Amino acid sequence: MQILHRPPAVSDTERPVPRWAMRLAYALPWLLLPSCLWRLPFAVHFEMGQIHDREMPDYWLSVPYVLTLSVLSEVIALLAIGLVRGWGEVVPRWIPFLGGKPVRPLAAAVPAVVGGLILTALFSSIPLGDGHRLGLFGVAENVAYVNAGWETLAAICTAPLALWGPITIVLGLAYHHRRKVTKA
Repeated sequence: MQILHRPPAVSDTERPVPRWAMRLAYALPWLLLPSCLWRLPFAVHFEMGQIHDREMPDYWLSVPYVLTLSVLSEVIALLAIGLVRGWGEVVPRWIPFLGGKPVRPLAAAVPAVVGGLILTALFSSIPLGDGHRLGLFGVAENVAYVNAGWETLAAICTAPLALWGPITIVLGLAYHHRRKVTKA
């Protein structure tokens, strides 16, 4: 059983996929994995060195929430591979009613770009200084940590989240560019 696989040597897409796009799409789930793993201890109320005065939710809520968030993040990241593979151009045959039908370029590119814009807004912030940052939901305080080691580990694990949106946008635009119909 092979868990990791290489992209096909011969493309299964109607037009060649740029090598950079293929590599970026396959790298995306790996970029998000550290943040998903960082998040898991919070499910069982291990605060990963964070200092805050709010109460943690009950286990019946925190465990399914954190597990679902981590798995959903990885599944969405894996969907980006469809932007560089044949199953992003023709619906896989095993899907009822739609299997075998071609995917219209905008039907994949628009959700990818819009989703990328949403992810960029969610995971990007502007440091304001004095322990504050400006994000999608306004000005917020930076999380405090018991020491620099925890803060560094948090930064290393969560920083790649800021790349998720821009990478998805670039892949969506490359998909559209590759698949758009040119009129002669």
